[in-house]
Amino acid sequence: MTSSDSLPSAAAARAVPEGPAAQQGADRRRWFALAIVMTAAFMDLVDVTIVNIAIPSITRDTGASFSSIQWITAGYALAFAAGLITGGRLGDIHGRKRLFLLGIAGFTIASALCGFAVNPEMLVASRILQGATAALMVPQVLSIVHATFPAHERGKVFGLFGAIVGLGAVSGPLLGALLTEWNLFGLEWRPIFLINLPVGIAGLVLGRKFITESKAPKALRLDLAGVALVTLGLLMLLYPLTRGRELGWPVWGHVSMAASLLVFAGLVAYERQKARKDGSPLIELSLFRVKSFAAGIAVQLTFGVGLGIFFLVWTLYLQTGLGWSALKAGTTGIPFSIAVSVAAGLSVQKLVPRFGRKVLQAGALLMIVGLLLYAGEAERYGRAITSWQMVLPLVVMGVGMGLIVAPLTDAVLSGVPKEHSGSASGLINTVQQMGTALGLGLVSVVFFGAIDDGAAPQVLGGQFVDAFQRSLWCVAGVLAVIFFVMFALPASPRPQQEGSDDTEGSGAVAEEDETGKEPVLTH
Repeated sequence: MTSSDSLPSAAAARAVPEGPAAQQGADRRRWFALAIVMTAAFMDLVDVTIVNIAIPSITRDTGASFSSIQWITAGYALAFAAGLITGGRLGDIHGRKRLFLLGIAGFTIASALCGFAVNPEMLVASRILQGATAALMVPQVLSIVHATFPAHERGKVFGLFGAIVGLGAVSGPLLGALLTEWNLFGLEWRPIFLINLPVGIAGLVLGRKFITESKAPKALRLDLAGVALVTLGLLMLLYPLTRGRELGWPVWGHVSMAASLLVFAGLVAYERQKARKDGSPLIELSLFRVKSFAAGIAVQLTFGVGLGIFFLVWTLYLQTGLGWSALKAGTTGIPFSIAVSVAAGLSVQKLVPRFGRKVLQAGALLMIVGLLLYAGEAERYGRAITSWQMVLPLVVMGVGMGLIVAPLTDAVLSGVPKEHSGSASGLINTVQQMGTALGLGLVSVVFFGAIDDGAAPQVLGGQFVDAFQRSLWCVAGVLAVIFFVMFALPASPRPQQEGSDDTEGSGAVAEEDETGKEPVLTH
């Protein structure tokens, strides 16, 4: 929720979703719909963390190389990031319920393919498919919430969303550890993917019944050229970054990453022209006139970089560096995840309404403190460190993360007109996933760059510990950047008025004209 001007009544009227969702005040079905889409979001969150904890088991069973391990995680993130904007826009055009159901069906099928993968190459390909189908499913979650719930209820909803993030974080590693340790039916790591099948099928059945369809109130067309430019730019940036170390950092990789900036510049120019021409750009550039949205997007990007680095190297440190079992590594993360869940619920409901932006900045500072405490503990105790000695830094980090994740989403979407909620949701998820993919790519530099692949096992463990400490300092640096970027967020929230969508800027409101073709500014 941000301090802002209200949209004129005509624009507010156009922002109302179609059909029964317009009578949401009396529609109890929206809470069932919320439970269903939150379950899908939970499934996606669990899938990321559950894979991290099973990486050593996958490596032993399939003989996957370090590069394959990176691609099992980064391939998902890359496909997810490349498809999120398109997935969000398709929801605006063809209906968010329809795209949500299509996405959850595809995600379930891809999960089955991951579970039955016969080699690392098939697993990587299936993970890429999983990321692509998640890109259809996940943007609809925030879009459905934004289009279904009135402004005064969204704070409560996003507080629940933050709690789900924490629950997914605690459930993923623990569930992954248990499924891996139990070795059900001799399937080793495979049940971590197969468990998605009953959840996905239930989401399909219940989603058809309880979710109300909504879409943009004016006719839109998919911007295929925009899709191509977004995908090309992301691939040119992230592919060489992820494979650079393995290939010896070839010249073409540096050229590709530099040229990706030109592609993104071309995308911005094209999208401006597209908006003037027919009002159906893939990316609504007018959204960036909303100060809360633009600042929140910058925070999401840098936050994603830090998380992408931390969670992968943390798993490798615990299981490969310290030689712990998957179950011990999974239970070690429980204090962190509980702290995230509790702090996320408190931040939106109690703290942000009173202290505003300072809550998010306090979260960034707490995460930095927790990272530095963790680096100190790792250096002091080396490979003899115990789970109990990690509790304090993990709890401090978890509280900090919880103070950021839930209110940040609310702040970014609070000023977005409902007709662009799909595009905005896609952008939010895209930049975070793009940041995560960047972070995973940077693991080659900050973590694997400090490891000698040919070292003896007893030496390799010590190198993993040293590389982990180095990575923690890098993540702390990223959080310091986030702290300063947060000064661009609104200092204090103001609840949105019912029936209106807010935008923010220097006394100006971004509104579309009646033809929907040219964004104009009204004061």
